[in-house]
Formats: sequence, C-alpha cells, structure tokens
Amino acid sequence: MKTNKLLKYLLIAAGVLIVFAIIGKKAGWFGKTKSTQVATEIAQKRTIVEIITANGKIQPQVEIKISSEVSGEVVQLYVKEGQEVKAGDLLVKINPEIYLAGIERMEATLNTAKANYANSKARLAQTESQFKADELSYNRNKKLWNDKAISDAEFEAATSKYEMSKSDVEAARESVNSAKFNVTSSEASVRESRENLAKTTIYAPMSGTISALNVEVGERVLGTIQMAGTELMRIANLDKMEVLVDVNENDIVKVENNDTAVIEVDAYLGKKFKGVVTEIANSASVSGTGTDVVTNFEIKVLILKESYQNLMPKDKKIYYPFRPGMSATADIQTNTKFGVLSVPIQAITTRTDSTGIIAEKKEDTQNKEEATVSTEDQQKKDKKDKKEAKPIEVVFLFNKGKALMKEVKTGIQDDNYIEIISGISDSTEIITAPYSVISKKLKNDLPVEKVDKDKLFSSEKE
Repeated sequence: MKTNKLLKYLLIAAGVLIVFAIIGKKAGWFGKTKSTQVATEIAQKRTIVEIITANGKIQPQVEIKISSEVSGEVVQLYVKEGQEVKAGDLLVKINPEIYLAGIERMEATLNTAKANYANSKARLAQTESQFKADELSYNRNKKLWNDKAISDAEFEAATSKYEMSKSDVEAARESVNSAKFNVTSSEASVRESRENLAKTTIYAPMSGTISALNVEVGERVLGTIQMAGTELMRIANLDKMEVLVDVNENDIVKVENNDTAVIEVDAYLGKKFKGVVTEIANSASVSGTGTDVVTNFEIKVLILKESYQNLMPKDKKIYYPFRPGMSATADIQTNTKFGVLSVPIQAITTRTDSTGIIAEKKEDTQNKEEATVSTEDQQKKDKKDKKEAKPIEVVFLFNKGKALMKEVKTGIQDDNYIEIISGISDSTEIITAPYSVISKKLKNDLPVEKVDKDKLFSSEKE
C-alpha cells in the first residue's frame, strides 16, 4: 500500500514537472530565449510630399450680394434663380410712387427757395439805393454842420439815418446769401430724391449667375440707408470656384500662397481636382469654450478649371459642375523633397534616453564619470538624469537577430513615409512592424525574428 501511494505521488510530480517544462520553454524561462517576430524594410531614398488636409465648402471666387438702397414693395422681378445675367441687365424694380412724390415736393421747395432768393436780391438793390441817398444827405449835413449852418440835433438825425441805412444794406446782403444757400440745399434735396427714384430700379453690377433669389413680387424690402437692409439676391461667377477650408493654427505656418493642392469633392467620388492657394487669413476664427477652444485660419483654394474639363458636357455651352455649398477636402502640398532618405512612419517611435545606451559617446562619458564618483553621488546623478530625461525619436535596426536602437532626426513626412535627416544610412534594414511592439516592447539587444509581413499579421489575428 505504501509503495503504491509513493508511486502515485511520483507520477503526479512528474506530470507537474513536464507541464512546467513545456510552459517555461514556450515562455522563455529557460533554454533558448524566445524571439519577438517582426517585419523589416530597407531605408531608401524617396520623394516626400508634406500634406496638410483640411475640410471646407465650395464657394464662388466672386459673389456679390444685391440689396436695395431704398425701402418699398417689389413690384417687378425680371430674373429667376440660376439665370445667367450680364452687367447692366435689369433685375428688380421697387415701387417708385413715394419717391416720385418726394421729387415733386423737393422741386416745389426749390422753386420757393429760388423765389426767395430773387426777392432777397431785389430787396438788396432797394436798400443799396436808399443807402446811397442817405449817404449823400449825410455828407451834405456834415459839411453844413462843420460850417455851423445847422444845429447839432439836425446833424445827429442825418448821421443816425445814414447808419441805419448802412445796416439795412448789410442785412439785405446776408438775406441774399441765406436765400442762395437755401437754393443750394433745395437743389441737393432734388438730386437726392432723383437718385432715390433711380435706386428703385436695380441693375446687375457684374455678369454671372443668379446663385440665390430671396424675394418675390409683392414683398416689402428694407433699404440699406436705414440699416443692414434686405438681401434680394446674389450674383456669382460660377466659372471660377474655390474651396474655403479651415486650417489649424499648428499647421498654418507651413502654408504659403501659390501652394498646390489636391481637392476631393463629395459629389464626385473617386475624382481628384487640382487647386492652388490664393488667400490666407491673417486673423483667426475661434470656436468652442474652455479647454475645447479650437483656433483655425481660413484658406481659399482656387479650383483650376483645366482639372475638371472632363466633367463639362460637350452639348452644353454653359455648364458649371460645382455649386456653392458643396463639401470638399483639400490636401495642401506645403513642402516637397526629392530623393531624401526615408522610412515608414510606423518605424519611428520615442524612448527616454536616461540610460545612455543610444549614443556610444554618451555611454563612454557616463562610464568615466561613474568611476570617479561615489555611490551616493551616483544615485543623486541618476535621479537627476531621470528627471531631466526627454523623449527622443528612435528607430530599431535589425542586426543579426537582435534589435539595435538608433537615435534619428526626422524631417517632413507624407501619409506613409518620413524623412530621416541623420542617424542611419541608406540601405539600412529597419524594423517596421508591428507598431505595438515597436512603440512599447522593443529595446536594445532584444532577440527578434524576421518574418514576412503578411505572415506576421495573420499570426496576430490567430
């Protein structure tokens, strides 16, 4: 019985050891270290186009809002939405009756002012004639008074009459000037009334398309003389269209006028159009509140007509494929470099260089310093280095079955590749996948196994 019981325990223990050995072997606890499967690519020279993607709406490059300068009822409408018009075409007519009455009233006021002006001039002529007579009488009386031929009272009466006559002349002259100013004011009022009457008839200021029509016959509109006024319609040049997009403040410094762009319009799936940046806003538009504030700058990208000629039907002389308000996406090409060393974007990650592994010179310097400082000083130094450590950009090279970490300096990038300014040379084999391993697991001298990328991702799915 004891022998059977001992045998039973030995078998159980052997089974546990076997399971432990299998698990430990797979986990790399002992025996040969388990390698991490990775995919690699060769760093090579490519052409990289840096792109800023922005969303927006299509709008005409030139669009004019038509408003009435005078208030009143729309009595005639000569256009409809979508109609082509030429500069000088009659668009709309506002009821002119009140303005005709205003002209008649102002003309009557002008005639009254002219009559008063003529009357003032006649009055001036009379007072000047009377003044001459009083002046002659004054001169005679003065001579007689000097000769002691008349009394002081008679001379004082003549002097008083002369002074009054002189004042009457001055008053008459001022009255003439006042009447003249009234005539000028009345003439200006008449011109204003006639201009207001002319403004009841509105003509097209430019050639284009009626892109929006906001009124109907019988509606009353408010003139811009009083306030903002009623927008009657819009005339747009649909032959030249642009995309108005918002670019974040972090990217706006990269954009310049005349930068090229590739435009995609939601209404034309799968088609791409060429554009060029024509205008960059100097002032920002801010949206959101608190920590969600977003600062953007508006950019206008002109759609080049030659890029959408294939959308123009041959049987139609006038056709515009783009309409105001369509949604569009613009990929603005801010920088292009030809033949620069590059690697896939996912090959770049960051590490904190607090150990001195990345740069050999740093490692040598640290080793020398460690040999001359005490253990306490070294601990303080390690804490300081850890505190001051900053993330740096690195790539992992595939070197004889191991990952070799290298610090790099990067430049511009596109959707797939990023420029390497320094750190590695051409034709270097770089670990490029999987990104989860590159960003978190890989470290210097970690054993890795190179496999095909398709096999790598298929094994991950399994």
